[in-house]
Amino acid sequence: MALPAPARLFQDQRFVVIDKPPGLPVHAGPSGGPSVEDVFAQFSGRKDGPWLAHRLDASTSGCLVIALRKAALIAAQALFASGSVRKTYWAVVEGAVNATDGTVSAPLRKITDRTGWRMVADPGSAQPAITDWRVLGNGGGLTWLELRPRTGRTHQIRVHCAMLGTPILGDERYGTGGGGLHLLARAIHLPLDPPVDATARPPPHMLAALTQCGFATRKVR
Repeated sequence: MALPAPARLFQDQRFVVIDKPPGLPVHAGPSGGPSVEDVFAQFSGRKDGPWLAHRLDASTSGCLVIALRKAALIAAQALFASGSVRKTYWAVVEGAVNATDGTVSAPLRKITDRTGWRMVADPGSAQPAITDWRVLGNGGGLTWLELRPRTGRTHQIRVHCAMLGTPILGDERYGTGGGGLHLLARAIHLPLDPPVDATARPPPHMLAALTQCGFATRKVR
């Protein structure tokens, strides 16, 4: 049975931004299985493309940019590489942070052991990893964070939240796991002419925790 196409948050002749469901990988990888790439034909009938302009973890939901033309792909990749793309994430984390906003600056590197691989902080790494964050709400031992990564390292937000002492709810690799990862790629802006802008709503599995933190009553910019 064909995989249904995720909801489209933005589309023009250059790009489509989809609302990637949690649990769906962007590409199949060596183990195979369903992926976002399986529905590419539903976005474009051209012989070349589409292409992923960037990636999200399989467990992360929200805004994912897909290029429909090669020139658009090259332009988007240049913006991602230069850090010009504005990305906003929402996360529900365990516990409370001791400030209303701040910045985590901690370079990361990948390590592998008998349990698998993960990213860890490494001051000696040549690649910076910087995340700005602010508190949007809290309640019941949970905190709702807005996060704006300045860089795009693998698992950056997940590791930086854990370094704050507040791992993301449902993070099996850097926290306690269970219930799905409460991380949403909330919004994305590509400063092109014309610009690309998209915003995703929280997936169902995040709603109860977000509501506990005040989501239902707060207007968020």
